[in-house]
Amino acid sequence: MATRTDAPTRREQILKEAARLFAERGFHGVGVDEIGAAVGISGPGLYRHFAGKDAMLAELLVGISGQLLTGARQRLKEAEGAGGADGAAPETVLDSLIEGHIDFALDDRPLITLHDRELDRLRESDRKLVRQLQRQYVELWVDVLRKVYPALAEPAARSAVHSVFGLLNSTPHLGRRGSLPGRGATAELLHRMARGAFAAAGAAEADAVTG
Repeated sequence: MATRTDAPTRREQILKEAARLFAERGFHGVGVDEIGAAVGISGPGLYRHFAGKDAMLAELLVGISGQLLTGARQRLKEAEGAGGADGAAPETVLDSLIEGHIDFALDDRPLITLHDRELDRLRESDRKLVRQLQRQYVELWVDVLRKVYPALAEPAARSAVHSVFGLLNSTPHLGRRGSLPGRGATAELLHRMARGAFAAAGAAEADAVTG
C-alpha cells in the first residue's frame, strides 16, 4: 500500500489493480480475467494467489483497516520516543496522526471508494473485524485529541474524529488527480482543515463548560 517503498509482490500488484477496478466499475462489474489482464497473468492464474474476488475484497478492506491502526500505533510510538523522557507534546502526536491519514487519503483513494460501496459484501466475520479495527483506530485518535483539548468530553471528541475522517476521506470526490493542486499543497490544505475542525470542537466544548 502507500507505506511500502520496496517493489510490490505479485499478490500486492493484484490487490492494487483489483482495488482500482472495483472502485471504478463496482465489484460485480469486474471479472477475474480483467484483473488478471491488468497485472499480465491469466484470469485462472489469479487462483494461485486468491480463492476468488470475495477473498480479494476481504483482504483489501480488512488489510487497510489493519494497516491504518498499525501505522497510527507506530507513529504514536515514534512521536513519544522523539519527545524524550516526558514524551512528545500532544499536538505533535496529533499532527503525526493527521499526516498518516492524509497519506492514506491521497495515495489509496480507490480503497476509500471501495469501503463506502462494498463493505456490506464482506462475510459477517470479516465485516466485524473491519469494524473492530476501525473502532480501535478511532479510540486511539480520541485519546490523543483529548490530551490536546482536555475540556473535550469523550463523546464530543469521538464525533470530532469521525467528522475529520469524513473530511479527509473525501479525496475521491475532489476530482481527477491532474485537476488537483500538487500533492504537497493538497496535503497541507487537508492538514490545516483537520486541525481547524479539531480546534473548533475544542473551543466549543470549552465555551460550553465556562458558559
